[in-house]
This record gives sequence, C-alpha cells and structure tokens, in this order.
Amino acid sequence: MVTLTERCRGGGGGSLWSRLWVPVLLLSASSLPVARALVEGLYCGTEVCYDVLGVTREAPKAEIARAYRQLARRYHPDRFRSGDPELKGETVESANKKFLLVATAYETLKDEDTRRDYDYMLDHPEEYYQHYYAYYRRQLTPKVDVRIVILVTICAISIFQYYSWHSSYNEAIKYLVTVPKYRIQATAIAKEQGLLNRPKEKGKNRRTKEEIREQEEEVIRDIIKTKIDIKGGYQKPKLSDILLCQIVLFPYYLTNYLTWYASWIYHFTLCREEYGDQEKFYIMRRYMKMSQSQFDSLDESTRQSFLEKRLWIKENYELYRAEQEEEMKVKMATDPRMKRYRRWMRNEGPGRLTFIDD
Repeated sequence: MVTLTERCRGGGGGSLWSRLWVPVLLLSASSLPVARALVEGLYCGTEVCYDVLGVTREAPKAEIARAYRQLARRYHPDRFRSGDPELKGETVESANKKFLLVATAYETLKDEDTRRDYDYMLDHPEEYYQHYYAYYRRQLTPKVDVRIVILVTICAISIFQYYSWHSSYNEAIKYLVTVPKYRIQATAIAKEQGLLNRPKEKGKNRRTKEEIREQEEEVIRDIIKTKIDIKGGYQKPKLSDILLCQIVLFPYYLTNYLTWYASWIYHFTLCREEYGDQEKFYIMRRYMKMSQSQFDSLDESTRQSFLEKRLWIKENYELYRAEQEEEMKVKMATDPRMKRYRRWMRNEGPGRLTFIDD
C-alpha cells in the first residue's frame, strides 16, 4: 500500500500542484494595483462627469448646458433652502460641494478638447501618466492667445520707445535754444524771412510784451528744429525706428542687407575695386565698434581726419588706437584731480584712519 508521503514524492504530487497554481495566480493578480479611469484630483474625481449632470456620453452641448443650469439653480449656495423638498437631507456644506462638482463637470464637458481628453481617459484607464499630463497641460496653459500677448507687448514697448525718444529730442531743442551760437543764427534767419517783424497794433488787439516774447521764442524754436540736424541719441524720432516697425520691415531690411553684402563681395573682393568714402567710413566704424548714429554724431572735421589718417587700413587703425591710449594715460597723469586722488590713496587711503590731535 502506497503511503501519502510516497504519493506526494511520486507522480501524485504533480497533480496536486496542478490543482493549486490557478488559485495562487488569481490571488496574486488580485493583489496588484488596478488601473482605474476615475482618479482623485482629475476632472470630477471618482465621479463620472456625465453621471453628475445626468446626461449620456452622446449628449450634445445644448443638453449639457440645460442640465447644468437646472442643477446649478438647485444647489447654488445663494438659493439653498433647508426646507426645500428637492434638497431633503442636504446641508449647506453638502449642497456647496455638489454645486462645485456640477460646475466642474460642466467646465469639463462644455469644451470640445477637454471633453475629448476626458472621454479618452474613460476609454483608456491604463494610461495613467498621460491623463495627468493632458489635464494639467490644459489647466496651466494660458487662456489668452500667446500671439495676442506678444503683439500687445511689442506695441507697448514701441509706444514707450517713441515717447522716450520724443522727450529726449524736446530736451535737446530746449538746450539748443539757450546756446548763443544757435540762437543768434536762428534769429538772423527769422529776421531774413520776416518772421520777427512786429506790425503796429492798436487798441484791444495790442499784445503784451510777454506774448510777443513767447511768439519770438516759438519762432526761434521752430527754426532750430528745421535747420539743425541733431544726430545721435537726441535725434528726431522716426516711426520707422520703433520696434513694431522694425519687426514689420525686417524682411525688407534683410533683403537690402543681403543685396548690399553680395554687392560688397562682388566689387571689393572679386573685382578688387577701391573703396569709396562711404565704404571707408563703414570699415572705420566697425573697427571703432560704433553704431551708425554714434558715428554720424561726430563732427565733419573729425571724420575727415579719419580719412586723412587712412584708418580704414587695419595697421593704421591699430597705431591710431595705441596713440589715443597713450594720450589718455598722459592726460590722466597730468590731471590735477588724478594727482590729488593718488596722493590721498598714498597718504591716507580708504583703509587708514587719520587722527587729529587737539
């Protein structure tokens, strides 16, 4: 007779394990985390947004909006009445929670894109992280079109630019009016044009001295504006210089630059033609690292001296820069203010204390 132990050791043991592995596998699978479509913190949480509003997944937007309005009137905190038969068993807190849940369900289903993401989450609960990404991407994305924000920002910067440049230009004109050199020239031009001739005035039309002086100042200011070409940072502002126009005209400027660059390569690199004055000024301006407005603000005599020194040649410019640096060192060495500063640093210095005896 075969004992139980021998049966377990023999072929009978295989049939025993064949009966036990199926329940063990089911028990292990039940202990694994289950992928759920309804996740706390996303959309309506563990509630289905369609069930919250009492509509089906095929409901149109009009039906969803109608269901939302009915439930919002019922659970709205301002309309809540404890004795209402429809709200039997509800408290203020529970009604407020249901109202927020109804509002969340409506916000989820009224937008086509959000509703599409929500339906996809219901149909594919296993894509856990994808649902989180889609939800928070729409929550954190600005509701306003980014293009509109960029356009408004560019317009604001352009307005500020033009206002700032115009204020600087007016300040320059006010200063030039007080400079005797320009004031005398403007007065002479005004007299030649007959703008300062005082007609005889009698009776009520006779102006005071203050009014006459203000009119003369206005005439002189207008002549200075029209006759004097201000360069550099105080020049008269142009609409084409603001950021908005620069962006709009960028293709035009780019085309002009490419055409100019191709012409430069052809004439001066391939054909070996001699530079003109404008080309020489351009090379010198690049060596000096100056903008066009900064270079234009220089005196005509200064620019002519650059041409006489042939500074468009690299070796001549390097020699000129070395001379300028040496002159600056000599000037600083002979400056009385620099001498006093060095004497103070040598005798007292910022880290020493000087005691004065009584």
